[in-house]
Amino acid sequence: MGMFDGAVALVTGAGGGIGSATVEALLAQGAEVVATDLREPSAGTLRLAHDVSSEADWARIAAEIQERWGKLDCLVNNAGIATISAIEENSLDDWRRQMSVNVDSMLLSLKATLPLLKEAGKTREGGASVVNLSSTGGLTGAAFMSAYCTSKGAVTLFSKCAAIEFGVLGYNIRVNSMHPGGIGTGMLDEIFDAYVRLGVVTDKDEAGKGVVRDHPIGRLGRPEEIAAGIVHLCSPASSFMTGSAMVVDGGFTAH
Repeated sequence: MGMFDGAVALVTGAGGGIGSATVEALLAQGAEVVATDLREPSAGTLRLAHDVSSEADWARIAAEIQERWGKLDCLVNNAGIATISAIEENSLDDWRRQMSVNVDSMLLSLKATLPLLKEAGKTREGGASVVNLSSTGGLTGAAFMSAYCTSKGAVTLFSKCAAIEFGVLGYNIRVNSMHPGGIGTGMLDEIFDAYVRLGVVTDKDEAGKGVVRDHPIGRLGRPEEIAAGIVHLCSPASSFMTGSAMVVDGGFTAH
């Protein structure tokens, strides 16, 4: 028996490193997992193509969950992109795309799934749970990452606002943000490529060594280590946590 037997979870960005690991971790605990991404993910109880910046797509996903289960116990807003650019060269279109995917999706997700979360909160021990993926970039700044860090800072505060509001309204829904450090994923690899293009480093190996040096633990994190934290925030074991920022960063923000 898993701790999520009978629970329904939705994981966006399920085709990437952290998203895929989270889907697998929730499935292993007995959850029914709706996995979504721009292209249909390879794992999940229900796998759907999904643009998280589209209000129509969110309505479609919510309708699918309503028809099949009539509730949503856990929402994991994992989908995100990273724009790497000098401020003076950052186009308004790129800035808006960054905010659309990373920030607008937070509002759209809750507007679409709130009735399903409220339904789950009526009976689930510890309430329904929302986990919004922020970043250490949502807590600290970084050169050439102004758009990304701004978006993740917005995710951090949106999560706190939602947690407080749902408490005031008496909804049994907890909202927390997750803040990974440097994790060995495709997104981090793309960031290294961008640093090389910008001339910040000579090659990706130099970029990787520099990031590792910033983590006192002496290595990059693994997707499954972030997934474990997400599973905890989704579970009744974290029933007294809401409005919290869980930092899993190998000591990056300890400096």
